[in-house]
Amino acid sequence: MSGQGTQPGAERETREERRARELAAEKQVLAALERRFPGGAIEGSREICHKIWIDVSREALLDVLWYLRDDPDLLFKRFVDLTCVDYLKFPGHEGPRFGLLYNLYSLTRDAYARLKVWLDEDDLRVPTASEVYPAANWAEREVYDLYGVQFDGHPDLRRILMPDDYTGHPLRKDYPLRGRGERDSFPVLTRERS
Repeated sequence: MSGQGTQPGAERETREERRARELAAEKQVLAALERRFPGGAIEGSREICHKIWIDVSREALLDVLWYLRDDPDLLFKRFVDLTCVDYLKFPGHEGPRFGLLYNLYSLTRDAYARLKVWLDEDDLRVPTASEVYPAANWAEREVYDLYGVQFDGHPDLRRILMPDDYTGHPLRKDYPLRGRGERDSFPVLTRERS
């Protein structure tokens, strides 16, 4: 349980004990996914900073999400976050340029599931997770807006942060650091003028 130390007389869990418990739970999730999807849907995994990241194929993403959410032994009902990483010129990185990172949480297991879907620069498409997790809707719009990833089947895929007529995706690493002239469209405000 996550409430260690909240019961009278209960000992508080140390940081190391908590990390070990969380890592063990995440390894159980990985094992469950490997049993359920033996044909290549799970492309690999790695432990980073006491956390397990599970690589999932784009084609299997929705099946994996449905399974994690609905399996009575897992119950990852909470969609925590979705983000994207642009690995352009990342030291030592070989392979697809973009990684979509899905973070899910199970209150029942007190555990996280961290999934990564790799996308090539010339094929930035993945099915929307908003059908499985409605909370993914705006996170997908943000990733679309800032990185250009297309979420097939999304109910309202449009920009969420940048103006509708904005050109490009400003969190890509090949986007010019000083922009493409869009700063000239905004007035410079000073304390005196504001």
